[in-house]
Amino acid sequence: MTHAAPPTGTAGLFDPITLRSLELPHRGWVAAMCQYSCDPAVAPGVPTDWHLVHLGQFATGGAALIITEAAAVSHEGMISPRDAGIWTQEQADAWRRINDFVHEHSAVGTKTAIQLAHAGRKASTYWPFSGRRNSVPAAEGGWETVGPTDEAFGSYAAPRAMTEEDIAKVIADFRAAAALAVGAGFDTMEIHAAHGYLLHQFLSPLVNTRTDGWGGSEEARFRLTLEVVREVRRVIPETMPLLLRISASDWTDGGIDGAVSARLAKRAAEEGVDFVDVSSGGAVPAATIPVGPGYQVALAEEVRASGVPTGAVGLISDARQADAVVREDRADVVLIARAALRDPHWWMRAAHELGHELVPAPQYERAGAF
Repeated sequence: MTHAAPPTGTAGLFDPITLRSLELPHRGWVAAMCQYSCDPAVAPGVPTDWHLVHLGQFATGGAALIITEAAAVSHEGMISPRDAGIWTQEQADAWRRINDFVHEHSAVGTKTAIQLAHAGRKASTYWPFSGRRNSVPAAEGGWETVGPTDEAFGSYAAPRAMTEEDIAKVIADFRAAAALAVGAGFDTMEIHAAHGYLLHQFLSPLVNTRTDGWGGSEEARFRLTLEVVREVRRVIPETMPLLLRISASDWTDGGIDGAVSARLAKRAAEEGVDFVDVSSGGAVPAATIPVGPGYQVALAEEVRASGVPTGAVGLISDARQADAVVREDRADVVLIARAALRDPHWWMRAAHELGHELVPAPQYERAGAF
C-alpha cells in the first residue's frame, strides 16, 4: 500500500520528544482509560492480570508512553470500589510487575506513567458495566464522599464539604502516592485535575463556591492543584517530568475556558509541571459538549500558547489526523484511547501509513509490515 508523503513541519507524530531526562521514541501516547477491574473483595485497589494484559498490549503495539487509568491516592478517592489505587505497598508491588513487563517487552522503548487521582464528590459510584447507576450505598461497600462544598453532582449522593484538615490530608495523600509510584518503577506520573474529579472541582467556579483561601478567586481555585503539584514535585526525582491532566473547558457559561486553562498551565509550570494533557468537561452534568473528531485540539492549542508543551486527546483515530495535529504545532503529543482499544497495535500501523517502521517485538516479526 502506497501512502502520500506527510505534510512538512517542525516535527511529526513519530519524531522523538524529551521531557526533562525522559526520552520518548515518538509522540503517540496512550491516554488514561479506567478499567474498573480490581477486586475489592480480594485486594482493594490492586491491579490484576487484566491490567497487565491491557497495558502490556500497548507496549507490544508500539506506544511511546502508556498512562495508566486513574489510580486513587486513597480509598475515599476511588471513583468506584473496583478502581485501581496507589496508597499501599501491595498496590505499588502490583504496578511494579506491570512496569517491569512493559519495560522488558517493548521493542520501541515504551515508558510508563501513573495517573494520580482523587474523585471527590464523584467517588463511591457504581462502575459503568455494573448495570446500576449513581452512588454505591454504605450497605454495598460505599463510603462518604468529600468536595469543595456539600453540593452533589447531579443525582449522586451529596458530599461533605472539606475542612482544612481534609484538604491537608488530600495533599499529603498525593505526595505519598507519588513516592510509592517512584518506587513502583514508573518513568513519570500525571496528576489528574480533569473530568469533574476533586482537583477539577476546586478549579471550576461552577463547583467551587467557597469564599475562604481555597475559593472565591481564580488564584484561590488554582491553589489546591498547585499545592498538589508542589508536593508531588518535592518527592519525585528532579530528572522525572511531571504531567498534569486538565479539563480546559467546562462547556458551560461561567465555567473554565481555554484562557483560564492557559493561565493555570503557566502557573503549574512555575511549580514544576512539564506537560499538560488537555481534555475537557465533567464538572457539571448539564454541559453541552461538541463531541466530534479532534474536538479538543483547539483547546490544546490555546493552552500550548502559554509556553507549556501539551497533548491533544479526543476522537483522534486516524494516523494522518494525528500527525497533522503535531506538524501544525497545535499540540506536541497526541494521546489515543478508544482507537487503542479497537487496535492495540495502532502505533505500528500508523507509523507504517506515515512512512515510518517501528520495530515490533521479535515474536511478531513474522507478521511483516503493520
